[in-house]
Amino acid sequence: MSSSTDLETAKHRAKQELDQHACEMVQRHFHESTGCPFWLQKKSELGFDPLTEIQCYEDLRKFPLFEDEWLRGGPVERWRMKDMSNCPTYVFETGGTTGLPKSRVVVDDFRTDYELFSDTLPDEYFPKGANWLMLGPSGPRRLRLAVEHLAQHRGGICFCIDLDPRWVVKLIKKGWMEHLEAYKIHCIDQAITILTAGHDIQCMFATPKLLDSLCLALEDRGTSLVELGVKGIFSGGTEFTPQWTRYAVEELLGGPAGEGGVYMTPTYGNTLMGLACSKPVTAEEGYKISYYAPQPRAVAEVVSFEDPTSVVGYGETGRVKLTTLTPEFFVPGFLERDEGEREQPFELYPWDGVSGVRPFHQLASSTTVGVY
Repeated sequence: MSSSTDLETAKHRAKQELDQHACEMVQRHFHESTGCPFWLQKKSELGFDPLTEIQCYEDLRKFPLFEDEWLRGGPVERWRMKDMSNCPTYVFETGGTTGLPKSRVVVDDFRTDYELFSDTLPDEYFPKGANWLMLGPSGPRRLRLAVEHLAQHRGGICFCIDLDPRWVVKLIKKGWMEHLEAYKIHCIDQAITILTAGHDIQCMFATPKLLDSLCLALEDRGTSLVELGVKGIFSGGTEFTPQWTRYAVEELLGGPAGEGGVYMTPTYGNTLMGLACSKPVTAEEGYKISYYAPQPRAVAEVVSFEDPTSVVGYGETGRVKLTTLTPEFFVPGFLERDEGEREQPFELYPWDGVSGVRPFHQLASSTTVGVY
């Protein structure tokens, strides 16, 4: 059987799994015994019965686009699934630099998402049992607990720093660049203290900006991540461009991983979706970065700027539309603040991907990237 036939078979199977999963999740979120108060109340406004009329993934287009305003303010309990109301529950925030932050309640989703992500990490560069450094946002954010769980799931211990990204954004908006630089140095100092304390840290999460600053600060001290024993880094954020990736590999991380440098894998994720993995990034492909959502738990589509129900052609540009389908959280179509190009499925992820992710052009001037 040819590889193209194999891919077509895998695509067909993935589509069947997505259709079945979408139906099961709709049944769960709209059944009186399991659904959360928000969707059970919203059901009466829809004009159709999700329990009988959603037969496949495409049927989710019957729902209105999800509005992020629905996640602002309380009571946050309206998002708790009835059959999970007695489970220990987390609340994660996203946004909040102006106005009320968006909140998402979580029981196990962050653990599941990062255990699935763990399966994609090469043990050669992310050794089982190795300790981790989390160089990213702390506080009420999913990322901190998620990276900590990832480290624990792989048998290691996670070391974290204090970092308030909302303060970073405020400093940028006020133009207080001297304060911003001082805060960045404060965060990097915390990281270097941990890395040089003899904890045998071999794996890291870092945002691109902080990774850049860390590597340059280590260079000033006459050392590097390679010399300190770091083998693998995963990173994420809209700063992750092919140009930055080339710079990181060639200038910051000691060259390609197979030639003695630190291995780095880009990711694209948020509090609503989870974590999209990237197709392996190579110099041969110009360090192009293509992301693939963790189907069937989440789907990322590239849709027309004019019509969010219409997917653009392969290679064409559009806005990223996210659908989340987990036992805890249902988002039937949310327009992200990002745009990119639609990418072809491939063997590892036999469904559509998105490349060139960047802030949505109509919002870009009002978007402050901060630590990302």
